[in-house]
Amino acid sequence: MTTQVRNVDRLDILAAGVNEGSQELKPREEVNAEELGREVGAVLRLQGLKLDPNSIDIENPDDERMIINMGPSHPSTHGVLRLMLELDGEFVMRTKAVIGYLHTGMEKTAENLSFMQGGTNVTRMDYLSPVGNETAYCLAVESLLDIDIPARATWIRMMMNELNRISSHLVWLATSGMDLGSTSMMIYGLRERELILAFFEKIAGLRLNLNYVRPGGVAADLPDGWEDDIEVICDTINDRTYEYDTLLTGQPIFRQRMIGVAPITAEEALSLGLTGPLLRSTGVAWDLRRAMPYLAYDQVEFDVIVGTYGDNFDRYAIRLNEIRESVRIIRQCLERMPSGDYRSQDPKVTPPPRARIGESMEALIHHFKLFTEGFHVPEGETYVGIESPRGELGCYLVSSGGAKPYRMHTRAPSFTNLQAVPLLMRGGSMSDTVTVISTVDPVMGEVDR
Repeated sequence: MTTQVRNVDRLDILAAGVNEGSQELKPREEVNAEELGREVGAVLRLQGLKLDPNSIDIENPDDERMIINMGPSHPSTHGVLRLMLELDGEFVMRTKAVIGYLHTGMEKTAENLSFMQGGTNVTRMDYLSPVGNETAYCLAVESLLDIDIPARATWIRMMMNELNRISSHLVWLATSGMDLGSTSMMIYGLRERELILAFFEKIAGLRLNLNYVRPGGVAADLPDGWEDDIEVICDTINDRTYEYDTLLTGQPIFRQRMIGVAPITAEEALSLGLTGPLLRSTGVAWDLRRAMPYLAYDQVEFDVIVGTYGDNFDRYAIRLNEIRESVRIIRQCLERMPSGDYRSQDPKVTPPPRARIGESMEALIHHFKLFTEGFHVPEGETYVGIESPRGELGCYLVSSGGAKPYRMHTRAPSFTNLQAVPLLMRGGSMSDTVTVISTVDPVMGEVDR
């Protein structure tokens, strides 16, 4: 539901208790050129470009121009994102994203959890890509510990990350299809995602928020018959992507709503710090799996998918084709999965086998210490970045030498990419607002962490 409010009715807004303070979108006559430039997406750190205050229309010559709320109760903002829009008729002049409706303080919570418990916290940030959250966190912890991870654990992590990337993109295709009126895509996307969630449940016991990737490796080895499950997942999803292509790509209404809508240039995307499909849609082939390889991505073959025009259609096409590339990587993981341990045997970070707990007092004490106090991490700081389905997901960790992080900060791609919304929407139609938000693909659990 949207609430329309004319500029002259701002006192009524304040009386209603919906004022967001500095986040509020003010009438043009109340803001200066610099602030207005930010709100219309004009203030970018482009080389050789400076904002000319005289080029910004501060005055409001049109009495019909109005500020409205979209969300947070709007169905397409899921109760956790509020957009304030300045409209001139049907066209969006300014946009301001108001966040904080889902704030959970996960970064602060991390300071009160041991390094071993941290995985249960970070996995809930980007709830569509829990494995990516866990991987970035564990790689940061292992960087401080300076321990070696078994090859099998590395390849299992990589396979799970790519399965999670497919799962996330399927949710995007499903919900974006629904936003554009394609209820069929909603049904099909969630149907295929179910194959992956069922596999996650077989491996980790959970469908979401797995806490499967742990410091030192993974929580459990792959079960018997996992190869057959992966074959079914890869064959099914790869074939279905071509059905999605037929269902959406050639559909006239879909093309009209996507092609040429909300374009962004490579220079603008780089200046805003955008990453992921949003950046690659402009033609910049930046993917951390290829540019700064981690896990075993330097040992597998895949293509970095890029666009040309940076519009909604490019962002759709990139995500559809990334599903196929992830299937390609998963097949290589299936063929080349090494044998051996699934977690480090370093007793400082790995609990003893369960069978030994009933036989050895030392093993019982070791197990008790690890799960009550946790392991101590040497003093230092580190940053590790991975390529999540939404872009660069980074984990910055500081250790004071204890069993808990001194500080943890997450470089969340959804938070950074949300900056692009004012620029993408400027001058566009009100009817395209929901589509633009969808192609940015923000997960608010990650924005409001």
